[in-house]
Amino acid sequence: MSIPSFEIEKGKNVIRIEAASVAALEHRIDASFERAVMLLFECKGRVIVTGVGKSGIIGRKIVATMNSTGTAAFFLHPSDAVHGDFGMVRSDDVVISISKSGNTQELVKLLPMFKRVGVPMIAMVGNPHSQLGRNSDVVLDISVDEEACPLDLAPTASTTATLAMGDALAVTLLEKRNFSAEDFALFHPGGTLGKRLLLKIEEMMVSGDQVPTVLLEANLRDTILEMTTKRLGATCVVDESGTLHGIVTDGDLRRLLQKKMDISSVCAREIMTKNPKTIRMGVLASIALQEMETFNITQLVIVDELHKPIGMVHLHDLVKAGLGSDGVENGSAGETGV
Repeated sequence: MSIPSFEIEKGKNVIRIEAASVAALEHRIDASFERAVMLLFECKGRVIVTGVGKSGIIGRKIVATMNSTGTAAFFLHPSDAVHGDFGMVRSDDVVISISKSGNTQELVKLLPMFKRVGVPMIAMVGNPHSQLGRNSDVVLDISVDEEACPLDLAPTASTTATLAMGDALAVTLLEKRNFSAEDFALFHPGGTLGKRLLLKIEEMMVSGDQVPTVLLEANLRDTILEMTTKRLGATCVVDESGTLHGIVTDGDLRRLLQKKMDISSVCAREIMTKNPKTIRMGVLASIALQEMETFNITQLVIVDELHKPIGMVHLHDLVKAGLGSDGVENGSAGETGV
């Protein structure tokens, strides 16, 4: 059995120390944590997170997590606070001060200012009996037995524990607010989840004159020309009233040619796939993509209440929009008979 190298053993030791520090927090999720959550939940203003050095970096991440999960928050750097930014603090806000020692002078200097405004304070500290701990309304103990740094100098396990405690607050608030995936998407419109939950099919489809359409009796030349001009690899087939009867796709044309028959007199009605898969306006683009994946098609027709085509969308456009695709083959509506 091979002996782990120095590098592997040291790396594993860091993980063990930090994992133990996070695990120890579970026993500190008590009445103080509950009071902190209630202060934040009932906050009429914003959550102000402050800290310096590595604590400040962790504080910024906590702010980001809270903002994306329904709790309005911003980071206040102590140095900026004493040079004018303290003017952003209001009595209906709640402050979270982060410090390993609890005696960080930059934060201690802010204590009388917070007291003067009357803003409730939550201390996330490694020493509950520190100045920050004694002067805060709620204290969350984030102390660790040891840092992963062998010199006990670089904040490692302590910052990991702080981040975990911040996540515990944010996620508890998320659930207490009944924050949904749709709410999350509103704060992440540019992300994949936002697109999946917010993007409607009408935002992706071609419409008007750009929808490839031919009449039932259109000859093969006109049908192919319409498909080629509109560049969607298919065309709707409608009657004189504009009602959808079928769709002609690249796959339909390939099958026609394989029959080795005289195609000079063939019309759209003879080669179309009847009753193609359709959807209505207002449907999420992600649902449209699921339909295309389920039926192995690459085009989808959008129809109105009279079953008249008002739009068409191609699989590639949905994929390019970032909605993703799982194993959709190069099929088409005509190739599946839907």
